[in-house]
Amino acid sequence: MPLWLIVLIKSAILLFIVVTSFAYAMLAERKVMGWMQLRPGPNRVGPWGLMQPAADAAKLILKEDLAPRTADPLLYRLAPFVSLLTAFSVYAIIPFDVTSAGTWSIGNVNAGVLFLLAITSLGVYGISLGGWASGSKFPLLGSVRSTAQMISYELGMGLALAGVLLVAGTTSLDGIVSAQRDLWFFIPQFVAFVVYVVTAIAETNRVPFDLVEAETELVAGFHTEYSGLRFGLFFIAEYVNMLTVSCIASLLFFGGWNAPFGWTWLPGIVWFLLKVAAFMFFYIWLRATLPRFRYDRLMAFGWKVLLPIATLNVVVTAVVIALKG
Repeated sequence: MPLWLIVLIKSAILLFIVVTSFAYAMLAERKVMGWMQLRPGPNRVGPWGLMQPAADAAKLILKEDLAPRTADPLLYRLAPFVSLLTAFSVYAIIPFDVTSAGTWSIGNVNAGVLFLLAITSLGVYGISLGGWASGSKFPLLGSVRSTAQMISYELGMGLALAGVLLVAGTTSLDGIVSAQRDLWFFIPQFVAFVVYVVTAIAETNRVPFDLVEAETELVAGFHTEYSGLRFGLFFIAEYVNMLTVSCIASLLFFGGWNAPFGWTWLPGIVWFLLKVAAFMFFYIWLRATLPRFRYDRLMAFGWKVLLPIATLNVVVTAVVIALKG
């Protein structure tokens, strides 16, 4: 079988799995938040509300697709697809397990972490273009907020991951997971893990850092002028990005597919998915618990607190490794 056909089949299967996971992650969030807030949550469409994602998809597809007269005709329509494409592209190199048959991934890149950072940083273009191309002041303000927030917190995220790379001695995702067979990196790199969690939440525009979608002052933020399927594409990208940062947290800090306490009676991919699900639950828990930050405090926290802490962690890690060497 030619290589291009193998890659195509793998991509189609993984795309189907990721889209299905997104749909039911959204349903799980609504169910869990309903449980936390003492209300039933979605329970009308299908048994236990399991067909709610399909109903939501049908509603978005059938809704009228409106566009402002002042919008840029090309960029306005292109922006949601930019966000979606960058969100899905990351899964080209994420490994889910390693067996005797090889790595469970579409591609295996030596500089995997650098590829992840490069692709995820492009996601800001979809949001910034969507706000600017709408030709309205509220989406523009939302996109400017998003650009400033995502670029600022990417610095802290990159430095947090740099500490992991120093300890692992490699930028390969497989190599980083292999280096955690005896000790998961969230223990020696606990400071980096905390910084990563905070920056990942800010990068995905989730509570308490969802300032780009602040209803009180921005109506709805960068997507104010979007409707129908294009409106939904932005949120598909957001949920897929949540799954992405959960996968990265599992791979870089929690041993990926390595079993805890030597419990190898479950396959490695099951352990990997359980860790990702636990991180997603943490996301939902935060949304049901914390209030939204004020924007100036959000930016100050990123530049004055997280960035110095992440820089200090890299310096201390490098010094410790040099002394041990």
